[in-house]
Amino acid sequence: MDVDSILQKIYDWPISEAIRTDYFWFPFFESIHVIAVTLVVGSIFIVDLRLLGITSNKKPVTELAKEVLPWTWGLFVIGVCAGVLMFISKATNYYNDEYFRYKMLFILLAGLNMAIFHLFTFKTVMHWDRDVPTLTGAKIAGGLSMVFWIIVVFCGRWIGFTVM
Repeated sequence: MDVDSILQKIYDWPISEAIRTDYFWFPFFESIHVIAVTLVVGSIFIVDLRLLGITSNKKPVTELAKEVLPWTWGLFVIGVCAGVLMFISKATNYYNDEYFRYKMLFILLAGLNMAIFHLFTFKTVMHWDRDVPTLTGAKIAGGLSMVFWIIVVFCGRWIGFTVM
């Protein structure tokens, strides 16, 4: 079975049709998605700006991350769930949209950036936790994170104009 057939089957699900045709559900899930993404990006930026040495410089990186990141992950799950419900309503349209693909690519790049940061740089946090400026690797990770998430938001916004 090819991708188009799978996407068509998803498109044909009763829940997909309900979201697509009822004037309430799609805007509801879109609102939840936008609010969640806004809060995810905002919470990530709090940590990224600390890594860059721009804000929260009196707070250790580990303490700030411990306070903020549980919210980030919870909101990320909510955003993904709402996004999946939006996706299934027009699966073929979204899948073929270049901005949707770019958005997914940059979410993946943001995740890879975070994974690399945690696998390498964050392992030594006990040596630079309170430092301002932070380790160069931490600054690079924070800067890349901000760039990737800005692109995710930009692409997400354009999806609303390109998916019909």
